[in-house]
Amino acid sequence: MVIEDFGARVASVWAGLRPTTRNLVEHALQSSGKTALMATPTRANLPYDARADLELSRLLSALDERAADSGSTLSTERADQLKLMAETCAAVLQNQTQSAEVYAQLVQRAHARHDFARIDALADVLTTRFAPAEICELARNAHTVARALAQETLAQLPTHTLITLLADPIDTDIARDALERQALDYGSEEARRIVSMLYQADATDEEM
Repeated sequence: MVIEDFGARVASVWAGLRPTTRNLVEHALQSSGKTALMATPTRANLPYDARADLELSRLLSALDERAADSGSTLSTERADQLKLMAETCAAVLQNQTQSAEVYAQLVQRAHARHDFARIDALADVLTTRFAPAEICELARNAHTVARALAQETLAQLPTHTLITLLADPIDTDIARDALERQALDYGSEEARRIVSMLYQADATDEEM
């Protein structure tokens, strides 16, 4: 496929990619068919590249915008190639991202397409790829589905992990909500004791 055929913005973003990032997409396009793109690719044991995430995020946005352009003059063949490239880019990001912002972009994209299998796959990687503080960041995200996935994941974390988050002024409210869910929805005695202590501390502060 000729990138320039997809429009000026896609071509500009593509030209700005580092060779290593461009190779990720090219390799995925060569090795993945439509069926493979629907599944979560196997992660390579490579160091996480945050810059590649940002570059691929911009590329995915440009591809999706072009695909949604109602005034597009792309032929059917070029339109199919554009969608394939966008799905490939999304699959690469799903396979590697550790960015809360990019993760939310992927969830929002899958939700808009009613791709519930992709949403389930994204939910599965939260605990294995994201630190608790990053999941807290997602729990504050503006997108409803991304926020709900993060909140559900936090409620299933070990109670002692949530307790450590209480010390962070940014994450304390999110951690407290998760502890309350553990106590009420999952019947955790440890979480119930912590929540009770927190309420007692609140009452003491109000009296003072």
